[in-house]
Amino acid sequence: MIRDALVGALRATLHTLDIEPMPETISLERPARREHGDWSSNVALAAGKRAGWNPRELAGRIAESLSADLPPHVERVDIAGPGFVNFHLRETWLHDVLTDVVTTGQHDYARHHVGTGTRVNVEFVSANPTGPLHAGHGRGAAYGDSVARLLERCGYAVERETYLNDRGTQMLNFAASLASYRDGTELPDDGYRGDYVREWAADMPADADPLEWGEARALAEHQETLGRMGVRFDRWFSERSLLDQGAIEATLADLRERGVVDDRDGAVWLRSTDFGDDKDRVLVKTDGEFTYLLPDIAYHRDKFGRADVLVNVWGADHHGYVPRMKAAISALGHDPATLECRITQLVNLLDGGQPVRLSKRAGDIIELRDVLDEVGADAARLTYLLQSADTRLTFDYEVVKAAAAENPVFYVQYAHARIHSIGKKAAEQSVERRPLDQVDLGLLVHPRELDVLRVLSELPDTVLRAAEERAPHQIATWARELAGAFHGFYHDCRILDPAVDDELAQARLWLVEASRIGFSVGLDLLGVSAPESM
Repeated sequence: MIRDALVGALRATLHTLDIEPMPETISLERPARREHGDWSSNVALAAGKRAGWNPRELAGRIAESLSADLPPHVERVDIAGPGFVNFHLRETWLHDVLTDVVTTGQHDYARHHVGTGTRVNVEFVSANPTGPLHAGHGRGAAYGDSVARLLERCGYAVERETYLNDRGTQMLNFAASLASYRDGTELPDDGYRGDYVREWAADMPADADPLEWGEARALAEHQETLGRMGVRFDRWFSERSLLDQGAIEATLADLRERGVVDDRDGAVWLRSTDFGDDKDRVLVKTDGEFTYLLPDIAYHRDKFGRADVLVNVWGADHHGYVPRMKAAISALGHDPATLECRITQLVNLLDGGQPVRLSKRAGDIIELRDVLDEVGADAARLTYLLQSADTRLTFDYEVVKAAAAENPVFYVQYAHARIHSIGKKAAEQSVERRPLDQVDLGLLVHPRELDVLRVLSELPDTVLRAAEERAPHQIATWARELAGAFHGFYHDCRILDPAVDDELAQARLWLVEASRIGFSVGLDLLGVSAPESM
């Protein structure tokens, strides 16, 4: 890999200058502007001060030394700003990228091992089992599942989990509503009035427990809807199971033993201000009832028994809940940094610029299954992932369904379909790719060809960064960039054309195969299919 070769060259050069850098001081980044080179290092800034060097002077010495014996593929080395070392590479390095992609293959290209030995629990969706999922749950589902996919590609052992809030007043109201519709009695004042409750109640046996049956019915719908998006969980965790196992009482006893709980004013309090919260929190009310916080602490205590790092994907209404949960985790003796709370912002659903009507069936929400019926699972997932999850998302049905370049979903999937059209045409003409070692990749010098290879070269770094930052939208951005580069290549570079030299055609066929692998990896991380036709 070119990165490893450049890092090695920098380390060797520093050694000749009697500077032994800390491992983390040798980093390489891709400059924002191409004129600054293909790779840039701030090593002179990171190591200069500690070694007693002026950073720009040290950068000059490094560039001078490297220029005297240029590493492979390096055309020249120069410096910029206060001490950046910039590498300008020959096009040959991109030909090595192609070789790396196709020899490594779809399974292993852009795969990392930084997470080996670390268990991560990703909890997402976590909807009340009292009704259908809404469109906002779709964003959390797409985001959480793609974060899990990214972590797995980086070597982490990942468990996907959703938490069922199946205890408390809302569940009791839901069960009472089902019973009322089934038995023809008056609906409770706080009852559920959506048409779906009537539908479900009509199917409920006369001898069924409305609480148990209603939860199972809601979960069946959740599983069916999420399954359409390719989202499945390793564990559906029931809040009621915490009571059955005595986990809530055990958690309270644990907190007491740690000396972080007080009995005041007839209630039990967590001294969460000792751990950075803005006020202490009640765990048990004066009437002996648990607050919602204590079962949540018990749940996280259980998860920490199964994982080293917890990633919670919560909705926008949970923003204020993060500090108290961090404090609670600290009170249990865990490093608060091992609990990550990712907040997904709201989704603004439009159809041709006009607000989408609420679901007739659910009444006060837009059902996720309606979104999937309208645009399809692939389009929904990719649209949900186009922007950072912490920004408000506008999702317009008309745009998402349009077969036009302005539609990112169509634009990306159509590029992959074009790859298969090339393969189909090659088969019709009985053209086969020769073995890679018999093909001259040096013929790939057209700017459009090199653009594709540059984007492919960025995937390993993008995967690692997106996993570290829990940012699958970076993969969506990368996929759009690859689509743009491939569409440009497809338009400007003929392949199966009598006017194209056979040697060049072979090199371009391998470029197409490398692109197929790149798309397959990227789309899989997004949970989106790679269609062969559109």
